[in-house]
Amino acid sequence: MTERRAEVKTHAANVGMIVSVRGSVIDIRFDGALPPIHTLLRAGDGNHVAIEVLAQRDERHVRGIALTPTQGLARGMPVQNTGGPLLAPVGKQILSRMFDVFGNTVDREPALENAQWRSVHSQPPPLVRRSTKSEIFETGIKAIDVLTPLERGGKAGLFGGAGVGKTVLLTEMIHNMVGHQQGVSIFCGIGERSREGEELHREMKAAGVLPNMVMIFAQMNEPPGARFRVGHAALTMAEYFRDDEHRDVLLLIDNIFRFIQAGSEVSGLMGQMPSRLGYQPTMGTELAALEERIANTDSGAITSLQAVYVPADDFTDPAAVHTFGHLSASIVLSRKRASEGLFPAIDPLQSSSKMVTPGIVGEHHYAIAQAIRRTLAQYAELKDIIAMLGLEQLSPDDRKVVARARRLERFLTQPFFTTEQFTNMSGKLVSLQDALDGCERILADEFKDLPESALYMIGTIDEATVKAKATAKPEQPNAKEQAHVVDDA
Repeated sequence: MTERRAEVKTHAANVGMIVSVRGSVIDIRFDGALPPIHTLLRAGDGNHVAIEVLAQRDERHVRGIALTPTQGLARGMPVQNTGGPLLAPVGKQILSRMFDVFGNTVDREPALENAQWRSVHSQPPPLVRRSTKSEIFETGIKAIDVLTPLERGGKAGLFGGAGVGKTVLLTEMIHNMVGHQQGVSIFCGIGERSREGEELHREMKAAGVLPNMVMIFAQMNEPPGARFRVGHAALTMAEYFRDDEHRDVLLLIDNIFRFIQAGSEVSGLMGQMPSRLGYQPTMGTELAALEERIANTDSGAITSLQAVYVPADDFTDPAAVHTFGHLSASIVLSRKRASEGLFPAIDPLQSSSKMVTPGIVGEHHYAIAQAIRRTLAQYAELKDIIAMLGLEQLSPDDRKVVARARRLERFLTQPFFTTEQFTNMSGKLVSLQDALDGCERILADEFKDLPESALYMIGTIDEATVKAKATAKPEQPNAKEQAHVVDDA
């Protein structure tokens, strides 16, 4: 009898009551012990509403943010304390699957069985476990490998406004990494469009890379609480493969700005005073809590590539500035280059990587990268003179610089595997050595007699000569025919 009473008492202590519902923010009263911060609560018919505790208001009340829509909730409804935080599934069986923030499968396949579950909240690896080696992470994309090489276990940002090619570049990375390196790819979609998730799943399945990939999404239409926590769930999955299976993980986040935006919405709903430009006062802390978990340790590495939407293309926006601080490479996508058809639309003068030093990439690579930047910078300065006076008014040396720069710009374009269906050009994967060799030969004026178009959308530099011959062929018979006509006359 006493046991039964104790059971009833414990159960009563685990049940709270809704005091108020304001959008996604819910105040709950508990007469027993208050649930700790980050505890997951359940409410509504069939416990369909998930609420995460974010603040303890006083000795009886907690304030939580709903991770699911709050339709059907009312004051006085009971709330069940689950006794633990939000959990994410880990293990080999999550490979090739697609999840939501709660670990439910959303790929129309059977639910997971016997999966291991872990809390989405964990501490970054301590300094003693972090690797001190700096290694290059090759991508097979010329513009990135030559000018802004990525760091194994580092964080790289893809900066750009809407429609300049961030998602396309991310999907190409997945294709190249999973196809040519025996690692695991985890794609985390934060606040992006649902059609992008469906298209990505279909493309990855068709490309045959799904067996080594996990996808997790919180779409645009989901409450801010879900979008705010999906990044932590993805990192929990990545940490399992790094720490338990000792595998290298490529973590792709699309879009880290939406994480900051979701945090801003949560902060506003919780009643915190906004900071500069309406962002939350805790933005730096929240971003660091996520970013610091991405690291290269003694057991493996999580290398992260993050798309960063830049509001109104303003790089002084606090979201962009805070994100810059965490990155080892910044790849800036330019709308001007995209409008010129130079894809990937990477701006070589604005993009940077801390890996481009003689001690890491070697003297040869460093010298070529600097020579490319110098040539492109000189060309940028000459553009105004060309626009006003024309190319003919430049000195012979300046004309050579312009010719080199324009050929380099076109050589750094590349056909992608993920855009084959739109461009009818087969994708190319280029090794770092081939990319450096091509740039070096262009800088040495080896291709000054070839038309610029021969270097556009090719893989290795040797394809330029083949392309130039192929485009010249149709014109040659016409020239001969004209000669015959003249002779006959």
